Amino acid sequence: MGKKQRIILPPELPPEPLEDEIEVSDEDLQFVTENRDYAGFVSSLDTQLITRHVRRVADVKEDALEALYEKRLKKKSLENDNKERKLQVDPVDALPVKTLDGKLYYRTVPKASNKFEGVLSVNEAVGDDEGDGVDKNVVKLTKAERRAKLKKSKREAKKQAKDFAEKEEVQQASQAEVLAEVKEDLSAEEALEKKKSKLAELGMMLLQDPESNIRFLKEMLQICKDNDSAIVKLGLLSLLAVFKDILPGYRIRCPTEKEQEMTVSKAVKKIRFFESTLLSAYKVYLQKLIAFEKQSEFHHVAICCVCTLLDAVPHFNFRESLLAVVIKNIGSPDDVTREFCCATVKSLFSNEGKHGGEATVEAVQMIANHVKAHDCQLHPDSIEVFLSLSFNEGFRNPEKSNENSRLKNKRSKRMKNLEEPSQLQDNDKKRNRREQLTKTREEVNADYRAASLASDVMEQKQRQSETLSAVFQTYFRILKHAVHLISVRSEVNSSLSTAASGAHPLLTECLNGIGKFSHLIDLDFMGDLMNYLKKLANSGSKSDDSSEAFLSRLTVSERLQCCIVAFKVMRNNLDALNVDLKEFFVQLYNLILEYRPGRDQGEVLAEALKLMLCEDRQHDMQRTAAFIKRLATCSLCLGSAESMAALVTARHLLQKNVKCRNLLENDAGGGSVSGSVAKFQPYASDPNLAGALASVLWELNLLSKHYHPAISTMASGISGMSTSHNQVSLSFVSPQQAFMEMSLEKESFCLKNHGKKLNQKRKRERASFVPTSVGPTLVMTNPTDEDGLRNKLSDHFSLLRDIMENERLRYELDGTNISLQLYKEYKNQKKIKQ
Repeated sequence: MGKKQRIILPPELPPEPLEDEIEVSDEDLQFVTENRDYAGFVSSLDTQLITRHVRRVADVKEDALEALYEKRLKKKSLENDNKERKLQVDPVDALPVKTLDGKLYYRTVPKASNKFEGVLSVNEAVGDDEGDGVDKNVVKLTKAERRAKLKKSKREAKKQAKDFAEKEEVQQASQAEVLAEVKEDLSAEEALEKKKSKLAELGMMLLQDPESNIRFLKEMLQICKDNDSAIVKLGLLSLLAVFKDILPGYRIRCPTEKEQEMTVSKAVKKIRFFESTLLSAYKVYLQKLIAFEKQSEFHHVAICCVCTLLDAVPHFNFRESLLAVVIKNIGSPDDVTREFCCATVKSLFSNEGKHGGEATVEAVQMIANHVKAHDCQLHPDSIEVFLSLSFNEGFRNPEKSNENSRLKNKRSKRMKNLEEPSQLQDNDKKRNRREQLTKTREEVNADYRAASLASDVMEQKQRQSETLSAVFQTYFRILKHAVHLISVRSEVNSSLSTAASGAHPLLTECLNGIGKFSHLIDLDFMGDLMNYLKKLANSGSKSDDSSEAFLSRLTVSERLQCCIVAFKVMRNNLDALNVDLKEFFVQLYNLILEYRPGRDQGEVLAEALKLMLCEDRQHDMQRTAAFIKRLATCSLCLGSAESMAALVTARHLLQKNVKCRNLLENDAGGGSVSGSVAKFQPYASDPNLAGALASVLWELNLLSKHYHPAISTMASGISGMSTSHNQVSLSFVSPQQAFMEMSLEKESFCLKNHGKKLNQKRKRERASFVPTSVGPTLVMTNPTDEDGLRNKLSDHFSLLRDIMENERLRYELDGTNISLQLYKEYKNQKKIKQ
């Protein structure tokens, strides 16, 4: 047999595009014509050579290519049939074969048929080029097999048609859903615009003619039931604008049954219909606002509407419902809500002409009940609104003024009766006619007062009395609550002191309110008030062993405010009170030492110094000297503003008490004071027992070298004061003014510039500087004596170091003593238990 020629089958050709799909644009032609130099190689290409290399068929003519492709397709179909008719053997039964390429081929076995057993063999050898392509080894199928195959193909065709129909339906459904969503979005936008325009139209019609178009309020209320939150908010705000404009300036009174049965004119019927419809719609609107106020999405809008309505129409119906919502949120943790409510309540208190004072009484009583319900644990703004109240003088005893007016009326009637002669007495008819005239005049006057909202003087006094009683009831409840907490927690371990530092949120505002309205407090409650203030001011005293655990209960600022309020109450009721304020001076003397800049409020300290030391009557010499010494000592470690306030107070006390200027002298024994001088005790808690006259103000020497020029100038001026009685007093600047000026100047103060000016000033004055004996050291007169200056500075700093070291050791000793005492108590309790 001759050797058969090995035929290499060509690769599969790519699908030929249709002629309709081939499109050549004018731009492509224009580009090719314009760029012939770049695309000129396309015309010189050999297409036959390219086709031959792509097909990779050597020595085969174009006419025989189709036959080769047909043979390749037949071979592929036969291989697929063989794969379908063979079963793969389990790898456990027969191992696979691995070729040199690394591929695995598993063995196969022929399938067994029910009707016949055999295998459709395929001749793998390819015939000659001149063969007709017919395979003689193919077995023909029987009629039954053909029928089964035909049925199977029909089933598959039906199944494919069904699947195709389902796919089309799903695709159509998805397209319909997308179209529906687009339509819904477009319709939602259109509906939103329509509703907005509808609200605007209804609102304009109501504002133009409220009586004729009052029925449109129901349509606007119906729009507020929409599912869209934006429409609901717009509806609420639109109704707010409408009600704010169309509500009348009087309260609407619904007609009684008898009045409804009466025949009235058309105008009266129209007014009654307008008022009843307006009142019912307003009631529904308020119910919606109260419901929306509880929802977080509409909370701010509802609060805004409620506050605006209460501020605009406090005289109208359902004022109690609006006040309840406002007072409920007056202490809200939300800043926006709280500011809205507080501003509304302040407006009610300041504009009583809109409601005649009735809303003020109701609001104050509601706030008092709100504070009581929350056990005085609210935001300070809840009672800060009381400071906006204004009370007229002379209303504290309305009953007495009532009696005086009645007595005056009786006296005038008696005088008239005496002046009229008995002969001119009217007969019964004239008397009856006169009585009828007086009754009609009284009714007319009453109606006029009701229409003009002009309240009676006695009614106004009664309302202010009720308001003031509710305010002081709240204030005394807060004070009592604070004192009760201190008395209860004094029995608890001191380790719990830091946990309750914020237990008095309303105390500061309460003290401010008492200080403002102290002249209106009834004298019957003065004793209790002063006792409460003493307990609160003494709640953190170190001298009180029972309250030692409460050093952090009340802050220094709060305790200073207690002292300030006590002095204000004493000053406003000076004629009626006889109270010893010694304990408050003791507390101020100790609080000056406990004050810490940045932690406590400097303006409160300045106010206390002004009220208790500068504006008070003549002090005892020992007490005054103790305060001067304490203020000078604390000025060394305080800020510039606090130091200036303390020095201003010390200067005022020295000007006012001439004998205390002996503190500026450096004589042995603490100055030229006649008689025996008590020993100086710098750590005494009582200023009367401190013995400050036995010391000197050596602190002024250090303060004269302060970095701030104003403080150094003030200290130098105080140290230069003489003890003569004829010295002219300087202009008085209050500690509050000094503190405020220094606080404002602190931001713009530049240390370098002031330091240069101060150095230049000192260089100028160095030649004429006179030695003075201030403190334990002397100022050197010779500017070239550097050794003496160095020794002086070393003495100053060694003294300061010794003071700090002594203070540290004293604190350690106190801590050790407390630990030993606690250990002894623990041992005693343990022995008792055993």
